[in-house]
Amino acid sequence: MCAHHLLKTKKKPNLAIIYLIMIGLGVVSGLTNITFLQTTGLIISDIFIKIFKCISLPIIALSIIVTLSQYNADKDMKGIWQKTLFYTISTTIIAAAVACVLYLVITPTNIAAVGYVASTAATKASQGNYMDYLTHLIPSNVFAPFLEHHVMGALFISMIVGIAIRYIPDTKSRQSITNFFKGSHGIFLVITGWVVKIIPIALFGFITTTIVQLKSGVDISGLGGYLAVVVLANVIQGFVILPGFLYINHVKPFKAMHGMLPALSVAFFSKSSAGTLPVTMETAEKNLSVSTKVSRFVLPLCTSINMNGCAAFIFTTVIYLMQNNGMEVTFMTMLLWIFIATIAAIGNAGVPMGCFFLSASLLTSMDIPIALLGLILPFYSLIDMIETALNVWSDSCVAKVIDVQIDG
Repeated sequence: MCAHHLLKTKKKPNLAIIYLIMIGLGVVSGLTNITFLQTTGLIISDIFIKIFKCISLPIIALSIIVTLSQYNADKDMKGIWQKTLFYTISTTIIAAAVACVLYLVITPTNIAAVGYVASTAATKASQGNYMDYLTHLIPSNVFAPFLEHHVMGALFISMIVGIAIRYIPDTKSRQSITNFFKGSHGIFLVITGWVVKIIPIALFGFITTTIVQLKSGVDISGLGGYLAVVVLANVIQGFVILPGFLYINHVKPFKAMHGMLPALSVAFFSKSSAGTLPVTMETAEKNLSVSTKVSRFVLPLCTSINMNGCAAFIFTTVIYLMQNNGMEVTFMTMLLWIFIATIAAIGNAGVPMGCFFLSASLLTSMDIPIALLGLILPFYSLIDMIETALNVWSDSCVAKVIDVQIDG
């Protein structure tokens, strides 16, 4: 373990250098009139958009199916399972709702003059409004949402399938179908890992596309408002909502936060809640006195489905790009997206840049151009660090509250 950790730490500076090189190359490509570089960058951007669209929906669907099907809790654990699910969904909905309120208060302005991007989206919007999109929530064909890349329909089917698997009476059949979906999920996680390794190439493409648009007169001042919403949503969730959740359950919030600092620090710098899990479990058991019965069931489950920071990011990103691309964003649309972001966040695969992939998938499913994600990508590393720390903090809060309630 030590040697592996040492190897990983040695690779990090090299990865940072690669990112800087690709960002610089993207800037040069966009600013200069070197046709070959610009064309290459635009083609790479288009290829990665298609890759995101190809792998994101299966990952979301399979994550939800595996999560809902594999936890066949016995009678003793049934109460813990139900409480975990309830608190996970509740805190994630609140995280998305906080982002919604902040979005209404801050009202980020558009990135002006996005040219053909806005006109394309406006054309799509005129062909059918968002409510028409919702009418296809229940498909007539079980494979249709996946073939048509209809995210909401796929989420609905995945939830039904995941729950239904738990009620298959034959144990062998239930285990076989569960293993099939777990294996399929593993395949896409491996593919996603490959994509993450070449993400600097995508950064070159997105930066090139963005710089080309900036040369056409794009005003990116509105991006500051967007970033403010994302960061503040995480800060408020972490320092106000979750401490309040602990307080009403008779847990001293900031004492608990201080106790979880080792795990929160690892989560922040590693950007992986799954990788932090061993530290999270040990810290919760030693510093928060969470019983092993609770920590070793609740924390692994929460690591899979409790994504407060991801829900806030998905909501803010999707709404912001919808707004920038000429689609009507009403209060009812935002309210609906609170729940969509919650479901999507629960289906997050737990891989690096998982929220970024999810947001891209949701946007491409509605034919909304995602070129503006190129502006967000350079900031995403910091956002991911904050989100991961928040997710681990939320996991710890849920585990502590459930432990207190069981003991009480």
